[in-house]
Amino acid sequence: MGLLLGLLLGVIGVIGILFLLLLSFAIYYDLSRSKIPSGFDSPLKLRVIHWSVIMVVIVGKCLELLGICRQVAFIRFLQIFWNPRVDPSLSAKDLHFDGVPVRVYQPKAPSAGPRKGFMFFHGGAGMIGSIDCYQDVCSKIAKETDSVVVSVGYRLSPEHLPPAQYKDCLAATIHLIQNAASHGVDPSKIIVGGDSAGGNYATVVAQKLVERSDLPKLRAQVLIYGTSQAMDLNLPSYQQNGSMPPMFRESIAYYGMMYIGKDTSLAGQLLKGSHVPDSMRLKYGKWVSPDNIPKRFKGRGYKQVPLAPYEPEVYRQLSETLEDDFSCLFAEDSVIQKLPETLTVSCEYDVLRDDTLLYKKRLEDNGVKVSWFHVENGFHGVLNLFDAGVFTVPAAIELMDRIIDFVKNL
Repeated sequence: MGLLLGLLLGVIGVIGILFLLLLSFAIYYDLSRSKIPSGFDSPLKLRVIHWSVIMVVIVGKCLELLGICRQVAFIRFLQIFWNPRVDPSLSAKDLHFDGVPVRVYQPKAPSAGPRKGFMFFHGGAGMIGSIDCYQDVCSKIAKETDSVVVSVGYRLSPEHLPPAQYKDCLAATIHLIQNAASHGVDPSKIIVGGDSAGGNYATVVAQKLVERSDLPKLRAQVLIYGTSQAMDLNLPSYQQNGSMPPMFRESIAYYGMMYIGKDTSLAGQLLKGSHVPDSMRLKYGKWVSPDNIPKRFKGRGYKQVPLAPYEPEVYRQLSETLEDDFSCLFAEDSVIQKLPETLTVSCEYDVLRDDTLLYKKRLEDNGVKVSWFHVENGFHGVLNLFDAGVFTVPAAIELMDRIIDFVKNL
């Protein structure tokens, strides 16, 4: 018995030492690589969150190298432990819309008439994230706006490469439009929205539905710090926030390659822009140009960097990143002009900030009604911290309140 107890204590001691070593490396990596601007108001909270992210990524990579499981599978496993409760004033039903798993949040209180419907697509680079992880976000929106919120569990990469993700989101949205009455929803008051990758999917879904004259038009779209282009990763925000936790500029390219099933060695070419043919530079340059970004966002050491010389072989491997169902900024004017009223959200300290600013300008230039909310102390992923206990940040609460106000006032 004493021997077993000794072995157990020894194992606990080893685990404790490994944890401290891992934490020490995460802190060192964060402090040596991250650059949090002096104007940011929650640096310690963000650093602690980043330390946790670094440790998870390292452990996942080690398990992958040992042949135990893939890094992404480990991260998904940990998501199981983040499962916020559903607000008691709501019902939550797990269903399938045209084969796509969804969770439908609906106020229990009776309504005088059909409610608004909000299709929500979660973030997570198209590889992680889940319905469960966003239960607090969707519950909050459903409760405060008295709407039916449908959280979509689209297929994830790399098991299911794009365009599976947006196609699942589109299929689920069409199902709700066609079956709105059975869910107590007004088909003329359906909204699509999402954050990060989910914001990109919402944008593409809205663009695709423009072509469906047989369906009622969407009422609005809510685009929360999503990607809109993969042509120029040297825009002001990519330089200014390239080392801002929790998402670095290099991480976007690296995980972007994983997402589309390409060798991660191509990440450097994506960052340089050598995948962009001269014809596309000429056609899309007017939309991606830094000239379209307000002057106030060009400080903090920004210097314009031209795209690297075109390399045909790189384009051959990365051509899908420039298609309009990936780089939604590149949709034709005839599509953009027909898009619904839009709330766009950008964050000052987000590497993807300028993707939002560029898409906002395209919408405005084409006569679309746009409400823009810029989160001055926001960073990528901030929405998930609106109710995170000690890690709650004011910017997240502010953002959630603005989303709720927009939906309520439609």
